[in-house]
Amino acid sequence: MSEISLRPFAWSDVPAITAIYRHYVETSTATFDTEAPGELKMAEKFGHMLEERHPIVIAERAGELVGYAYASTYRPRFAYRFTCEDSLYIRPDATGAGLGRRLLSELITQSQAFGFKQMIGVITAESAASIALHEKFGFHTVGRHTALGLKFDRWLDVVHMQKAL
Repeated sequence: MSEISLRPFAWSDVPAITAIYRHYVETSTATFDTEAPGELKMAEKFGHMLEERHPIVIAERAGELVGYAYASTYRPRFAYRFTCEDSLYIRPDATGAGLGRRLLSELITQSQAFGFKQMIGVITAESAASIALHEKFGFHTVGRHTALGLKFDRWLDVVHMQKAL
């Protein structure tokens, strides 16, 4: 397996990011989106993060994007400006090799440098691997919402985790 490298976002990443996210929308409860957004919508989302200078980390192997992570403002109100929510997605054929740890580690570093003071993980309760990953980085559970979202004809709980940066 080729070495993984981490780098900043480039506009040419939008198609691969869109494809990875589409997989999770269509096959998992990692996101509560029920319809996969197209490239234009994803470009708008990442463009907004670029405007705000929010951290975006791209993982690539042999020139191919295999994962990405970003931190964006937790809520739009001004008082939340120092709190971010993390998101991370890995191409299905690249999971289980420690890529999540590398992405989250770099995302935390960049979020601290940006000036965020708190990071929130909003995780579907059945995503044990994501919860465990966050725990390894010192996140603690601050709440659980029961039956918060309906996807694939199932009511899903959501766990909120928090880490002081």
